[in-house]
Amino acid sequence: MIQKEIIINSSTTQTRVAITEDSKLVDFFVESSEKRRTVGDVYLGKVARVLPGIKAAFIEIGQKHDAFLHFSDIGDRLDALQGIFTGNITDDIYDDDDDDDDNGSSKNNRHINIEAILSKIKKGNEILVQVIKEPVGNKGVRVTSSISLPGRFCVLLPFDKKVGISKKIQDFKERRRLRRLARSVIPRNCGLIIRTAAQDQTEEALESDLKFLMKTWEQILHDAQKSNPPKLLYEDVSTTISVFRDFFTPDIQKVFVDSKKMFKEIRNYLKLIQPEYLDKIEYYKDDEPIFETFGLEEQIKTMMGRKVFLPSGGHIVIEPTEAMYVIDVNSGRYAAKKEQELNSLKTDLEASREIVRQLRLRDIGGLIVVDFIDLADDKNRKKIYDELKKEFKKDRAKTALLPMTDFGLIQITRQRIRENIIQSTNEVCPYCRGTGLLTKRSNLIHDIEDWLKRYKMVGNERKLVLHVNPHLGRELKKGFISKLTKLKFRYGIKLILEEDIKISPDDFKIYSFETTKDLTEEFS
Repeated sequence: MIQKEIIINSSTTQTRVAITEDSKLVDFFVESSEKRRTVGDVYLGKVARVLPGIKAAFIEIGQKHDAFLHFSDIGDRLDALQGIFTGNITDDIYDDDDDDDDNGSSKNNRHINIEAILSKIKKGNEILVQVIKEPVGNKGVRVTSSISLPGRFCVLLPFDKKVGISKKIQDFKERRRLRRLARSVIPRNCGLIIRTAAQDQTEEALESDLKFLMKTWEQILHDAQKSNPPKLLYEDVSTTISVFRDFFTPDIQKVFVDSKKMFKEIRNYLKLIQPEYLDKIEYYKDDEPIFETFGLEEQIKTMMGRKVFLPSGGHIVIEPTEAMYVIDVNSGRYAAKKEQELNSLKTDLEASREIVRQLRLRDIGGLIVVDFIDLADDKNRKKIYDELKKEFKKDRAKTALLPMTDFGLIQITRQRIRENIIQSTNEVCPYCRGTGLLTKRSNLIHDIEDWLKRYKMVGNERKLVLHVNPHLGRELKKGFISKLTKLKFRYGIKLILEEDIKISPDDFKIYSFETTKDLTEEFS
């Protein structure tokens, strides 16, 4: 039996949540005090712009950037939701029976009627929207007008008559029981998605969860009618509590928490939803950091790196680009051995499993292209594709992949909901500006000489102060006759060298000795 545990490390600046299987990290979440999780939040917004050309509208919700609302995210429930502001709430709402994921979202392939949408969405209109994707880079959040409120056992869909059962519940009798149960407790003008955690739960547990969600929805309605946009109407639970809501299944053996405050918060939450699991929560009191005790720090460091090693000696390299992530599979020590096809297949299969794990851990979304080791046999290529499909079944994010090409490439798309772990825990280097490269010192000295050439033609002063990083300063002072001395004699200018650690190793500044004025840009 697999030993599944949740380990929570809380500090003054961030909370880290790790989910492990047999001590191996399988999911990792970070919430920092400076950046709150916003997925699930409900806003009363105002339509700022409507752009039919890109089938989207921008909604003012009070954040730095307006929220992006694609026409495909404007659901059939819009008329009913708009009725909140006019007092004309309709009963003519969407009705369907279908399977869904645990968050109540389903693939929407319906035709987008632009004319119908444009008649409902106009600049200045008030609209209820819910965040479905975190902001990434300079892009604002992505929102939907189809509100859904997730609880522990079910997801409430206001102004919808859909009843869905999580695809992960596969037992036919249990699915039928839950569907019948859902129909007996479903409120008027609402739909319901039964989540995986509802399996084998009683009617009382489901009703209790539903009552809490209905109370939340009624409060949202009340606040929407009394407020002016932009206004945050509902704030979803923290990352830690959301992990318990979404991941705390009966197969979790133990939960360890190193913060007394967080320990109490989790216990209070479990008392409401599943008090029978309270004995699984344990307060970690040891002096040694909790992630060190459970061997997680080393795994997290590996996760943050660009290179990940495989059991057979090969490795994968994960590189981000502007448009996609590129993953390269390398064979390592197996390259020179006999039976190359079998060795390549073994490494590629190991890489397939590790790639899916890394995508989940790093929360990488968007387009991903994997360059596997070349395989001559079509059957072996299909094995790699099938292995990836099998591993992606463990992934909660929606994924799609294409079969391996003749060049050994597999293309994957993975649902992007928030900034990945690397983006959320790192910032762009102020020196290299994210390129990972610095200008060679010889090139910088060449640039300084070019500047002096231009200055000598029009400048009057013969005494200047050159500010550089100590990294470049050492190069300028090197040699029996230093490069700095050569520059002084060649251009007849007395250069006073000042080393300043605050200046980028990629830059230099030249000032007037008399006035201390910065001359760098003026003569560039």
